[in-house]
Amino acid sequence: MGILFFLLWNGIILLNNPSMTEYPVRGVDVSSYQGEIDWKTLSSQNLSFAFIKATEGSSLVDPCFDYNYEQAQKTDLRIGAYHFFSYDSSGEDQAENFISTVSKIDNMLPPVIDLEFYGDKEKNPPEQKAVREQLDRMLKKLEDHYGQKPIIYATEKSYSLYLAGAYEEYDIWIRNVITGPSLSDNRQWTFWQYTNREQLTGYRGKEKYIDMNVFSGTPEEFSAYGK
Repeated sequence: MGILFFLLWNGIILLNNPSMTEYPVRGVDVSSYQGEIDWKTLSSQNLSFAFIKATEGSSLVDPCFDYNYEQAQKTDLRIGAYHFFSYDSSGEDQAENFISTVSKIDNMLPPVIDLEFYGDKEKNPPEQKAVREQLDRMLKKLEDHYGQKPIIYATEKSYSLYLAGAYEEYDIWIRNVITGPSLSDNRQWTFWQYTNREQLTGYRGKEKYIDMNVFSGTPEEFSAYGK
């Protein structure tokens, strides 16, 4: 058991390892935790896309975003940006923070709102009605600005609490790093974050691991996605 735990913890064995045949379109999501990224090296490792953390709440900007966003565009990857949603700020203010940070680029993936928990929010989750009100406001402002329906990223718990049975017009990026994803209302996901313990080359940060994701469709479908 001790050896197995060591192999899992260090990313030598991944609990999830989706078939390349079934899910050929793969990508990463990154933030300042990956530190300085050599995008040429990172992008050469059988990746098709990258989501880059841009903002959080009403005022925080990821310190590596500008560099990552500029350098990633020099690769063949399709690029998107994501925002970490705060339950303590208005949807309008959060949208303005993202819009003022993330410029429109050619072939960009839709903007992402990352709806998960922080601090004591998982033990004491905010009330659904209040969360949906602010989420709705942010979604509308982002769609109006970018001309794309945003993607909503969620854990299975945050999905069940806030998204299940609603938001059917928005694509879901679901996190499950232990098993295959299962949405509580049996809805189909578009992106799946299948592990947070992959190790690739091309970055030097305080976090040695990187998140890996797959797209639910074919390369042809991905090429047309979000356009």
